[in-house]
Amino acid sequence: MSLPPLPEYDVKPSDELILLPAPRAQTLGAAEFQLADGMCIALRADCAQDLLPIGQRLRDALHQYAQTRLQLTANALQGTGITLVISGPPDSDEAYCIDIRPAGVMVQAGTPHGVFHGVSTLMQIAQQRGGCWPALRIDDEPDFAQRGVMLDISRDKVPTMETLRTLIDLLASWKINQLQLYTEHTFAYRDHRTVWEHASPMTAEEVLELDAYCRARFIELVPNQNSFGHLERWLKHPQYNDLAETPAGGETRWGVRPPSGLNPRDPRSLELLRGLYDELLPNFSSRQFNVGCDETVDLGQGRNQALAAQLGTGELYLAFLQQIHREVSARGHTMQFWGDIILEHPSLVPRLPQDLIALEWGYEHDHPFASHALAFAESGIPFYVCPGTSTWNAILGRTDNMLGNIANACDNGLKNGAGGVLNTDWGDNGHWQYLPFSYAGFAYGAAMSWGVEANRGLALARALDTFAFEDAAGVMGELMLALGRVGHSLDGWLNQRTYNATPFGRALLMGREEIRQVYGAGEGVRGAAAQAAQSIGALVQRLPAARMGRGDAPLIGREVALAARLAQHGCARIALAAADHPSRSAEMQTDLRAILRAHRPLWLARNRPGGFSDSAARLRGLLKDY
Repeated sequence: MSLPPLPEYDVKPSDELILLPAPRAQTLGAAEFQLADGMCIALRADCAQDLLPIGQRLRDALHQYAQTRLQLTANALQGTGITLVISGPPDSDEAYCIDIRPAGVMVQAGTPHGVFHGVSTLMQIAQQRGGCWPALRIDDEPDFAQRGVMLDISRDKVPTMETLRTLIDLLASWKINQLQLYTEHTFAYRDHRTVWEHASPMTAEEVLELDAYCRARFIELVPNQNSFGHLERWLKHPQYNDLAETPAGGETRWGVRPPSGLNPRDPRSLELLRGLYDELLPNFSSRQFNVGCDETVDLGQGRNQALAAQLGTGELYLAFLQQIHREVSARGHTMQFWGDIILEHPSLVPRLPQDLIALEWGYEHDHPFASHALAFAESGIPFYVCPGTSTWNAILGRTDNMLGNIANACDNGLKNGAGGVLNTDWGDNGHWQYLPFSYAGFAYGAAMSWGVEANRGLALARALDTFAFEDAAGVMGELMLALGRVGHSLDGWLNQRTYNATPFGRALLMGREEIRQVYGAGEGVRGAAAQAAQSIGALVQRLPAARMGRGDAPLIGREVALAARLAQHGCARIALAAADHPSRSAEMQTDLRAILRAHRPLWLARNRPGGFSDSAARLRGLLKDY
């Protein structure tokens, strides 16, 4: 029996104007507006300087896309061309209106933030139509007040500042207004060098610079520091190990694991967190703070085993969460935390403080966002829904799972009153996926969190061609989505469902015997793996036809090609494990060594060197398997 098909969310591309996100309401007219040299961009506000950076952004974009040179002015002169105006009390901080007529263009909003979004939309029009724009009326505002992206910088990639700035510009153009950098050990805390010295961490100065860069684009850079579980990179060191719940590690639902979580009953655990918060938080202008506290899998398995048996692990968890909340509140911040553990103890949800934000996360297309969101809503707990890009452990992504996961989160978040959507991009098990494979998830998440109904049928491939890859040939969008569908096809051929991964991604994390146990043996399995590898190879043959206008187009081409080769290597591992008499070990070693040689420069093109050796060691470990 094959797996049931995932729902299709993509639609056929159209020759019509495409916008990302699609606006709530738009009306097209028959006439046109023509930009011309000598026109002005008028800035109309009580303080015109409030609109100056936004006007400069529009001017520069029009020079790029329409080859026009417009001047900025605070006067509404005849023949102005484009007027940016702050007018009236805002119905929403981010609502805007665009009116394009033959006589001129007006972008109107109640706040600079709204004008910024209107200008982002105008820039997308100019990108497609140059200086000749259709008569058009747009009235737009978001469904969710908070629309964020969380990027994992702890397993194992820490992006360069250039990579982060480029990504921030892209996300801002798609109306994202919150960014988090998931942190375990990759901030350069002054007194904790042992933890981060080989990780190329973010420094305080870099955070200050990045915060200012985000603010100029109306993005809130929210501090993020996991504060309970997932502290393996701390607790493995002797000077911190004594703070662990299980100093020697122990049995968890994931099997035997090294020490991961803090001992919540040791006063020194809270003392450590106080010092981290005091050093980290002043570098951010945001008054929110994500303290993590997810997947505390060893809680009650070590030093607190007896107390957990008496009170329950839920009570231990809630007590420490409340202590952390008091520390965060004392520093003038609103606490965000991952909601998975408290939802395992639903009777405790009403006892949460009412002024925090629960982050309801889940990464499969059928995750129970409906019931989980309702649990927080009925208890009056503010919450976000948190889907993901479905790229980690996948190499090429998981297109249809990503689309279903994000749509599920946004539908049920909107239905149950979520305050925001935080779209996550994790780096589990070495962060082997390259950044361009996350663009589809970032784009669809931005679209759906802005307007669920307006963007449900988004022509995602065309949107990616236009706004992510700038591909005039229209190749890259569909290519990336198609590559992300091979893993699901392979699941079907194998009569399996691989959670949180693709089969070929998972095969790179397992030994041959484990692969054989999971996916089986025989000619059917070998044939399925070979068919997937052939599908990947056929798709990558389209790559040379792309005509990307991005400055990093050659790099993207190399990233896609090597990712395809790594995925094919994963397919070959499934086939090798399925054979009764494996005979390709030498060939597999040669292929993997070539992949590793090509992988390092691609990693360093966007990321710092710290973390690479840890990440690559997982791949090098496969050489012993051959």
